[in-house]
Formats: sequence, C-alpha cells, structure tokens
Amino acid sequence: MAGADDTGTLGRRPPAASEARLAAALEAIGTAAYVVDEEGHVIAVNSHAEQLLLRPAEEFYGRDAHDLLHRDAHGHVLPRSRCSMRQAFHAGRTAQAEGDHFECGDGSLLPVSWLITPYDVDGRVVGTLVLVHAQRPPDTDSPPETAAESMPELERLALLAETTTRLTSTLDVEESLRRLVALVVPRLADWAVVDLITERDEVWRTAVVHAEGDALVRHEDLQGPMPPIPEESPMPLSRALRGVASTLAGPQTYERDPDSGIAVEQRRLFAVTGIRSAAIAPIRSTRAVLGALTLGRADDPVDFTTADLPLIEDIARRAGLALDNARLYQRQRKVAETMQNHLLPQMPRVPGLQMTARYLPAPDASQVGGDWYDAFSLSDGATALAVGDVVGHDLEAAAGMAQLRNMLRAYAWAHREPPSQIVARLDAAVMHITDVTMATMIFARVEERDDGHWELTWTNAGHPPPLLISHDGLAHYLTDGHGILLGTGVRTPRTDATALLPPGSTLLLYTDGLIEAVGRSLDEGLRHLSRHAAALAHRPLASFTDKVLRRVRHIRNDDDVALLAVRTPGRS
Repeated sequence: MAGADDTGTLGRRPPAASEARLAAALEAIGTAAYVVDEEGHVIAVNSHAEQLLLRPAEEFYGRDAHDLLHRDAHGHVLPRSRCSMRQAFHAGRTAQAEGDHFECGDGSLLPVSWLITPYDVDGRVVGTLVLVHAQRPPDTDSPPETAAESMPELERLALLAETTTRLTSTLDVEESLRRLVALVVPRLADWAVVDLITERDEVWRTAVVHAEGDALVRHEDLQGPMPPIPEESPMPLSRALRGVASTLAGPQTYERDPDSGIAVEQRRLFAVTGIRSAAIAPIRSTRAVLGALTLGRADDPVDFTTADLPLIEDIARRAGLALDNARLYQRQRKVAETMQNHLLPQMPRVPGLQMTARYLPAPDASQVGGDWYDAFSLSDGATALAVGDVVGHDLEAAAGMAQLRNMLRAYAWAHREPPSQIVARLDAAVMHITDVTMATMIFARVEERDDGHWELTWTNAGHPPPLLISHDGLAHYLTDGHGILLGTGVRTPRTDATALLPPGSTLLLYTDGLIEAVGRSLDEGLRHLSRHAAALAHRPLASFTDKVLRRVRHIRNDDDVALLAVRTPGRS
C-alpha cells in the first residue's frame, strides 16, 4: 500500500507503551487489522490478521504493506498505479473496496475486501488503520473492460516500462536526470523539479525544467543549493526529502509563515513558475532517500489528484534506483582513477632524454585493471624503464600492480644485474609474496655510452614488443629478448637484448589495451600502431604520445592503457 522501499526497517516497532496500546486496540476490533505509519510500513498487527494472512507478526513489522501483500488476480505484484488503497492512503481519507487480492504467507492468493481510515497512533504519529476481510472470488461473468476504459492504464504501464528501460541504460547521473525530465514533461506536467541530496547530506536543486512548445528549457536561476532538511516540518517537499509518502501541493500550501528555509524556496518556486498544482514524490533507492521529484502544472488546467500519486511515485522509485546505480558507478570510477593516479609515478629527469607517460583507464569503472608503467634511476646511474599488465580487471589487479612495481624497484636498485636476472628474481617471488596470479612486462635499462650514443637493454616477459621509431619515420618492433610471462611457475632461462637508439628516435612501450580490440587481430593492431607512430615521429613527444593514444586505441576497447615514450637527443 505504501510509500517506500524496504530500507532496513524490518523489525521496526513503535515505543513499547504505544505498541501495547495499539495491540490492545487492534485485538478489540475482532477482525484482521494492521496499522501503517506515514511511509506505509506496518507498525502494528493483530492476531486476527496473522491467522487470516498466515503470517507471524514478525513478517509484518517494518515491511511496506503494499509490497508485502497486494497482488493482482493472477498473483503478480500489483503496480502502485493500479492500487486504489494507495490513493486513499495518499489522500488521508477513509475508503473501502472489495475484489482485491492479498498474498498469504504460504504463497496462496486470498480475495479480500478492505477498509482504510486515518488513525492517531500516539498523538504525535499519524498512522493509517486497515481492516481486512476474506471474501468469495468476484463474479467472473461481469462484462469485460472496454478498450477505451483500459487505455489510460495501458499508457501508464507503458510509461513505467519506458522509464525503467531508459533510466537503467545509462550510468551517468546528469544523463539520467535529463532522461527523467524528458519522460515526464510535457507528458504529465509542464514543469519538473528535481532536488537531490548530496553525499554530504546537502540538498541541491539540480533541475528546474519547463516545457515551452516542443522545447524543454532549464531555468538555472532557480537551481542551486537549498537549505537543510527540517526534521519535523509537515510541508510536502520537506516530507518527501525525509522519504515520507508522496503528497499534493499548490501555492496556497506555502502561503502561511514558512517553517523552514526550504519552505521559503518553495514559495519562491511557485511564485516564479506560476505552478498552480504540484505532486511531490520521494526519490529513493533501496538504501537511502536520494531526493524528491516535483511535477507542476501551470498551463495545464487539470489539477493533480491523489489518483495521480501512485504513478508519479512509481516513476520516482525507478529514478531512485537508476540514480543510485549511477552514483555508485561514478564513485567506484573515481576511487579507481584516484588509486591509479596515486600509484603511477612521475617521470625522472634524465639529462639528454625526454620522457612522457600516459595512463587511460577503462571506460567501465568495474574494469579498472593492472596496467602500469615506471621509470626510475638505478644505483649505477642508468635509467630503468618498465611497462606491464597484471592479469585481471578489478581493484585487486590494481593493488597487485602496485606490489609488483615496488618489488621490481627494490630488486633493480639492490642488484646490479641485467634486466633478465632482475625479472627472474621477480618471477620467483611473485607467486609467494604477492596476490598477483600472472602478469606480463618489459623491463629495460637505458644509458648513455662513452661515445655519446644511447643504448637500450631489455627483457620481455610475455608482453607486446617495444616499438622504435627513427626521426625519419622508420618504425620497427624490438622482438628479441622474449620470454614467458610471470607467475606460471615454469623456470626457464630469460634472455636480454640490446639495441642502439638512433639520435632523435622515439621508443614506445605500451600495454595491450592500445592495440587490441574486438574483431581486430593482434597483428592488425601492431600494424596500425606502427603506421600511426611513424607518421607522428616529427611531433613533440607529448603531442606524439597523446595522438598515438587517440588514433590507435579502438573506440570499442574496454581495457585500460599505459604508455611510456622516450626520445633520445637529436644530432648536434
């Protein structure tokens, strides 16, 4: 029947004294009865209801009565937009009906009649009393509903389906809000207002949109920060932001002296927009209240009624789930990117060499990976270069990457050995003292020889080969020094390879996210990289790196990418 998702309220009961009075009062009624609070959660139930509905009291307390009980004639959850009890609940009036169905504790379907009426719980909390009677199934020979009569309900169901489809197909908060507004304006109202509660419990009026002909116009002058949510205010927006059930409002609602800063802003909203009838619903997820949705009619001569509230509340509930998912996605992505940015190092300053690096995270925040690069000075004066990829696409892979990188630094600094020996030491340790399962990498050292030329020595552990591009645009891959990846447990000799780096040449180390893509072979990816890198050889190193990343990485690639580029000095 009621207004909100179950957000951890199971087992919630009123104070002991109020509970005792309620229990005694309900038992005296002599028929199945329960009481819900202003959010529609059950706060009291009598033994007659337990027996009729085959549910112990513990299954009622704190549960949303509509979600728990209300079903259609086929046993499916009854959409809120079709629930006449909810309309009476929102209106705060007495009502009764027959021909509805409740689900019993054993899964059976019980035809019921009911009566609902406002109920004073303890002088402070206003609840709603529901009386339930079992009845015979309704007469199946009644004439079927005509197409004209069923069309409005079909349109409502279609709108709810469209809301679910469109809002769940994006994980961007701003796009979710844009789609939400486009769904309800002008179909249900000519004004839409969205107030969101930030992660710091501040309220922000995020969207105020008006339908002007075929266009939706944002009124940014009405958007911005809002006063804090009052704890006791009975005003509609304040109640919605606390997660209380949806309500109707109009200019007259805020004509009295304002009881809070939010009431002042609402009075201003109605005055500026000319809204004469509004419906305000909480936007909630399964975890928390996220904000409120206000639909307003200024140009439409038909006022909102309580019959409209279940539909609007259903839309707001779907919006809440979509916004919560989008927020979680963006929060995870921010954590992942922050983690990567803190773990990836700054480039050392090496006289004569230019170095630059780039890291591009995966498009999907859940796909943060173990791609990494490193460059640091060695104890003998040479410069170490590394790029690698820890198997996996999650925060554990990123953490494993940090372990691997730090161990490599320690081994390389402490042991003046060729790259192959350093990597062999790392491979022997990785399975025993890290969480890394498998990884690929290139580890190299670059140093200036006595004759002024720069020399590269490297070993390759299952990684795509380095690319060397001359100043004149000749590109070739350094395929020597290749060995198996790390973490296999197989101990085979690793080899080193050496090459001179011509004056003005560019060395590019990269991870496979740059060259791999669905529907493209590895050889095609390597050719694609070589061609573009050669064409960009004359560019300044930072521009070269950015443009290679932009041109070569496939638009459908879902992996992260690390790049490390080194350029030797030109001929003097």
